[in-house]
Amino acid sequence: MAKTKHLIVFGTRPEAIKMAPLVKEFLKNNLHFETKVCVTAQHREMLDQVLDFFEITPDFDLDLMKPNQNLYNLTAEIIVQLKEVLEEFKPDYVYVHGDTSTTMATSIAAFYSGAKVCHVEAGLRTHNKWSPFPEEINRQVTGRIADIHFAPTETSKANLLLENINKDSVVITGNTVIDALMESVEKVTEKPSKTIQDLEKTLEKKDIILVTGHRRENHGDGFEKICKALKTIAIQKPELLIVYPVHLNPKVKEPVNRILGEISNIMLIDPLAYQDFIWMMNRSKLIITDSGGVQEEAPSLGKPVLVMRDTTERPEAVDAGTVILVGTNTELIVSETLDLLNNTERFKHMSTLHNPYGDGKACERIVNHIQSLES
Repeated sequence: MAKTKHLIVFGTRPEAIKMAPLVKEFLKNNLHFETKVCVTAQHREMLDQVLDFFEITPDFDLDLMKPNQNLYNLTAEIIVQLKEVLEEFKPDYVYVHGDTSTTMATSIAAFYSGAKVCHVEAGLRTHNKWSPFPEEINRQVTGRIADIHFAPTETSKANLLLENINKDSVVITGNTVIDALMESVEKVTEKPSKTIQDLEKTLEKKDIILVTGHRRENHGDGFEKICKALKTIAIQKPELLIVYPVHLNPKVKEPVNRILGEISNIMLIDPLAYQDFIWMMNRSKLIITDSGGVQEEAPSLGKPVLVMRDTTERPEAVDAGTVILVGTNTELIVSETLDLLNNTERFKHMSTLHNPYGDGKACERIVNHIQSLES
């Protein structure tokens, strides 16, 4: 029987992390599948770190990242440049992940080519098209185009069924980010990088609060409030160290450096490579973030998470109690952080809850499902 052709496409660091274990799972099954990887490089530098760590060499690299990139030209470029890749490889299936501009534009291009579109991490919704922007519309458009929806949870499946998606095309898999996490924690513990070795010396034995923040909807006023909250926490808890790997975007860097630059127990560092960030999450006591992936990963490491967003497309974590939504409300960020740090019972309860996002076998389930369609 002829092998079917599978093209896995991604462009940003979070997608690469979540698609890396899927690439490996498909490559393991090379008797049935011919698998190729295409990166759009919507985020160049951060993407390359992940490719190196997971030892993945793309077959096609569109190298699209440009200074002052905007959503208009990025979306157009992805569709136009993918035409050549799709015509050369002629995939039967194209896999996209989540909700980036790469995801949405690739699903349109793949549809034009006649390939079946498989959406990994399908069915996340806030039902507010402006939050997160542009991700909510990216994933809704992809959901309309996709032939197969790999939903991480029951909730995401229910969202799709409410949109009249055929239930036979939806498969619950768990989230591939947990697959990536399991492999990575092992790897970084065995072989810590030079960055980790240096950090370990600096951090000594202190309790760490890890902060990450970059979302577009928080730019401006939102970041001012977040920074004020972090400043208050640092002053009230001088024995703690707040570690903040600052995103490269100038709209993030400016307020962060201005408000937090001079505080002795706040450490502003450059963005960490994926593996170093995993180590840092594991080393921290508590995480304050606006990142989607962190909301899924941290509970597997037993870390309570405060989410600096007003809405989340990951309600399972809120329902399970593994994350708390605090928005960009200065008082709420401060009060919830201090309460968790001071209330040992509450902290202990939150850090031992079950992770609703899966068991690390999502990619295996995806490949098994595709295999079952082929047989």
